[in-house]
Amino acid sequence: MLRKILIANRGEIAVRIARAARELGIATVAVYSEADKHAVHVKVADEAIHIGPAPAGASYLNVPALLEVIKEAKVDGVHPGYGFLSENADFAEAVAAAGVTWIGPDAESIRQMGDKVVARSRAQAAGVPTVPGSDGEVHDLPEALAVAEVTGYPLAIKAGAGGGGRGIRVVQDE
Repeated sequence: MLRKILIANRGEIAVRIARAARELGIATVAVYSEADKHAVHVKVADEAIHIGPAPAGASYLNVPALLEVIKEAKVDGVHPGYGFLSENADFAEAVAAAGVTWIGPDAESIRQMGDKVVARSRAQAAGVPTVPGSDGEVHDLPEALAVAEVTGYPLAIKAGAGGGGRGIRVVQDE
């Protein structure tokens, strides 16, 4: 059982994690940027540690600073919430290497799910229903048209890695 966790996030998700942890009898440590020093997630956590200036890259995404907080606060778990570092396999590995429990998918799963072609293939292999689409990476227009002929329109085109959902394009016809 975890005794004390670092919430490596901010805002509503950090508040929800803190409340759930409290119900489980787990102490929480919030991190906050200069801009968030009076935020609700700071107030509801058992402890709060300043992590850096307002830009997320200098605070919530600052892995060395977060690893320092892990040591300083003597936590035994890290919950990344969603967004920020929740899909960062290197951070998940660094947390595990520090001897702390990563609350979420392991680093290898994060890497595999970050590649949408691999993720789709793994889901299908596990028997998870998937929407009709290509059986792998589509390399060129003729291949895309062949997939569209089988699946029909409209269809969605998605980059294989990254994008955070912003790279999806809906195509209505040939």
